[in-house]
Amino acid sequence: MHDDEPMRGRNQGEMAHTCRGTINLSTAHFDTEDSCGIVLTSGARTYHLKASSEVERQQWITALELAKAKAVRMMSSHSDDSGDDDDETTSPADKSELHYTIKSLSVKLDDLSTCNDLIAKHGAALQRSLSELDGLKIPYESCEKLKVVNERATLFRITSNAMINACRDFLELAETHSRKWQRALQYEQEQRIHLEETIEQLAKQHNSLERAFRSAPGRTANPTKSFSEGSLLTPKGEDSEEDEDTEYFDAMEDSTSFITVITEAKEDRKAEGGTTGSVDWTSSDNVLDGASLVPKGPPKVKRRVRIPDKPNYSLNLWSIMKNCIGRELSKIPMPVNFNEPLSMLQRLTEDLEYHHLLDKAVHCTSSVEQMCLVAAFSVSSYSTTVHRIAKPFNPMLGETFELDRLDDMGLRSLCEQVSHHPPSAAHYVFSKHGWSLWQEITISSKFRGKYLSIMPLGAIHLEFQASGNHYVWRKSTSTVHNIIVGKLWIDQTGDIEIVNHKTKDRCQLKFLPYSYFSKEVARKVTGVVSDSQGKAHYVLSGSWDEQMECAKIVQSSPSSPSSDGKQKTVYQTLPAKLLWKKYPLPENAENMYYFSELALTLNEHEEGVAPTDSRLRPDQRLMEKGHWDEANSEKQRLEEKQRVSRRRRLEACSRGCGAEEEKEADVYMPLWFEKRLDPLTGETACIYKGGYWEAKERQDWHMCPNIF
Repeated sequence: MHDDEPMRGRNQGEMAHTCRGTINLSTAHFDTEDSCGIVLTSGARTYHLKASSEVERQQWITALELAKAKAVRMMSSHSDDSGDDDDETTSPADKSELHYTIKSLSVKLDDLSTCNDLIAKHGAALQRSLSELDGLKIPYESCEKLKVVNERATLFRITSNAMINACRDFLELAETHSRKWQRALQYEQEQRIHLEETIEQLAKQHNSLERAFRSAPGRTANPTKSFSEGSLLTPKGEDSEEDEDTEYFDAMEDSTSFITVITEAKEDRKAEGGTTGSVDWTSSDNVLDGASLVPKGPPKVKRRVRIPDKPNYSLNLWSIMKNCIGRELSKIPMPVNFNEPLSMLQRLTEDLEYHHLLDKAVHCTSSVEQMCLVAAFSVSSYSTTVHRIAKPFNPMLGETFELDRLDDMGLRSLCEQVSHHPPSAAHYVFSKHGWSLWQEITISSKFRGKYLSIMPLGAIHLEFQASGNHYVWRKSTSTVHNIIVGKLWIDQTGDIEIVNHKTKDRCQLKFLPYSYFSKEVARKVTGVVSDSQGKAHYVLSGSWDEQMECAKIVQSSPSSPSSDGKQKTVYQTLPAKLLWKKYPLPENAENMYYFSELALTLNEHEEGVAPTDSRLRPDQRLMEKGHWDEANSEKQRLEEKQRVSRRRRLEACSRGCGAEEEKEADVYMPLWFEKRLDPLTGETACIYKGGYWEAKERQDWHMCPNIF
């Protein structure tokens, strides 16, 4: 069956008398209920459909919109049998005027055709009469006059033929343009109707939000019930797109759900019966309690606290991205107008802003307590993204970024761009407090029309030297919404599982997708920390843009099944303790790309760095200073220089290689990192091989490529 067969098989007259399941596509309206739901309205009937994922939902919406447009076009071409056309009601004035104009043009065309026939007929008769006169025996003077009349008749015939041809050409042009204008008018009508429906939907949502806000005080009726009521889904594969989904509240059969109830400390001691004892908790209070309230001492080096204000350049994002739907973001030529003056390597280094959480975790005697701090650290890396909707610069191949902050932060960090397609960066951090962190992150991104999905692929490793505890986790999916219309906003969705490969402790974190109609706080994160036996020890709760808390579990029991047969685990916990709290943004941050205090210092000029360092990238520096036109020219120059280098490498490669990406992977060798097989994940990743800080000490950069 062809895609358009359901529409083509029936005309409008039959539609009203067909079965209940038939929908008139030309007048149907499609809307999105949440990330997976589709609301299909036709007349008085409403259908609620659910796709298995947001991507599949988007595919259905696109297919339905295309089918609707086709149905509308077909109706307009078969308008003669649509006397009671439902579509007429949408804009009767426009429709009747259009039909009247087309009818008038048709009548005029018929009139001109008749005139054409009459002129041809009369002209032929005149020629015949003149020929007959010419044959008569008449005086010479009359003969001369007759010749003059004959010539004039011939001229008249030629002129009338020319006029008729011009009229025919004009009518053909009029008909062609009439069809074009008709299509344009039809499209504009559809757009207007779509906008009206969107505004109506927004009004309904606004009304619902107002009602929800008015009824909000009634929701806090039970103060003993937990600060965190959430659910954890089993993590999906890293390349799955389903981790962007908002699950329906009635579709959580496979999830591990929990409710926490706060218990007083005295009851806790009775409940535990002294098996582990509350002493264990008390002894660690110094580590977990107030973990984020670390005073920032005055640094030895005075760092900058501001950058030039963002210029007010106007540019339409949609005009650039409308032709790029479905493409990799890294392959879309984007001007700096949508960038922030930091590279992806610098953004990756920003993950270290709350490094003090790991410095504290070094002193934990219990691995499950250490896991709480590691989990808070993994969430804290998203806190900088809430207002940061601008795109970081895609680093040049071989670009590096160092953060040499042993004095004030106690760490040294190095990033290197190790692949350009797909964009991939390797990162290694050494802390003098007794931990090291490394990762290779590949950014996979897809523009899907209304939103942009950014999926960082790759494992993050964290090792504490003294204990040997080795943690591995992956990043969640980021989604930038309102690409087409409205204010851009970002959301984090999906599940993160953190595993301690030494002790087999696990932490499952769930980032709840934002929903208009959810009773939960926005940007909520929930989690449970369990030991190798699967016993839950801590409940984590908070929001990825604000703070995280942990509460020690003293008892767990299954709740009584709800009316729909679902069951949640009830955790009795001690009062929650603050693990991490976001630092306030600097003054005037809204005009400085919403950078944090650390972000403001990252692109500050520094002596002694490698010539490939992001701080030395000219287009980024020009953009930071506000010279965007010059920055765009410089960006084009750098990208062309990179393309030339890539072509040279590929030409130098021996024949018989595979695809170009494979060739590039084989030919390009990172300078400070090398590919190794990771025994824990089974993946090949770039690991720091050493030498950078020694080269910096000697100021010997002869091995660095010329990329700027």
